[in-house]
Amino acid sequence: MKEIIEQLTIELMEKNPNLSEEKARTWIELLASDFESSYAKAGYDYQGTAVVEKVMHQWIESYGDKIHEFASTNPKYAHLLDVQ
Repeated sequence: MKEIIEQLTIELMEKNPNLSEEKARTWIELLASDFESSYAKAGYDYQGTAVVEKVMHQWIESYGDKIHEFASTNPKYAHLLDVQ
């Protein structure tokens, strides 16, 4: 999974130049964790990292260029990304 996180971090940084490597990695780790826990809470069986990676690629493509704007409106993420 570490290699996938690295790849997704680079992909997010290319999509959104407003993010440092550290913040892009934090976003990837937070979103992947949230997706996995939400998927489990919904009662789905764990499908492996391939499903997480696929969803993350979709999210980066759809929202990656403006993801930094979301942090300022969501306190759950703002304090983790040093956005006040």
